[in-house]
Amino acid sequence: MEKIVYLNGSLLPVNMAFISPEDRGFNFADGVYEVVKYYRGKPFRFNDHLNRLKRSLREVRINLEDFEQFEAIFLKLLERNELTDQEAGIYLQITRGSHTRIHRFPENIQPTVYASAFPFSTKQEQIENGVKVITAEDIRWLRCDIKSIALLPNVLFAQKAAENNAEETIFIRNGIATEASHSNVIGVKDGILFTHPDSNLILPGITKKVVMEICRENGIRVIEEGIKASELNGMDEMMIVGTGSEITPVVNIDGILISDGKPGPVTRFIQDRFFELTQID
Repeated sequence: MEKIVYLNGSLLPVNMAFISPEDRGFNFADGVYEVVKYYRGKPFRFNDHLNRLKRSLREVRINLEDFEQFEAIFLKLLERNELTDQEAGIYLQITRGSHTRIHRFPENIQPTVYASAFPFSTKQEQIENGVKVITAEDIRWLRCDIKSIALLPNVLFAQKAAENNAEETIFIRNGIATEASHSNVIGVKDGILFTHPDSNLILPGITKKVVMEICRENGIRVIEEGIKASELNGMDEMMIVGTGSEITPVVNIDGILISDGKPGPVTRFIQDRFFELTQID
């Protein structure tokens, strides 16, 4: 079956979707994106994703008005690609648009809007048994709160993780764990959950928000405080969380086991509640 994508108002085969080489996303990574996960045709936290998209667009000053269109577009993409009865993802990218290459914002330019659907299954073995991660100095820019398509540092560190037989790279800035290359980072110590507060240094994660809600609704104390790099391996439990990672236990950091090297009870509780929510959201 030929893949169908959305581009600037049209649904069309992917090999017919052409974007100008003068698009500012191509020349400057001048754009933002979102990824929404669908569980058997139902989006998880759609409005949260939409609100984060709106915020990213405001921060980079890309003007887009019709946000109401996206829910119907996404459903059509799932249907046309026969993905409504399984776990699937929607990737949405919005760039400033196409214009002769200049650094400042061009005038009278229309954004380029592209979306595609793809299979997005839960990584069950990782969810069950946990993963290894590595750490690295956070050398990215200071606006990590914008979901920018300028992801080269994240790509390089995701590759570094892969080359070290690890799932993720946790970033360290000024001795504090901020986030990972495509996930938020959460630790548990003495039954208390620790995670970096939302700021310009991390992306405000939708799954992280859900985890915090689960904890507060079930009497698990949450401290929004970055974990010191020197204390990561001393946590009772660690996890990476995100739209793709969902709730993935971390059992090894830089070759050192976390606790007994198995997912802990708080992680298991959060996993159970999270996947319940994906069925009813």
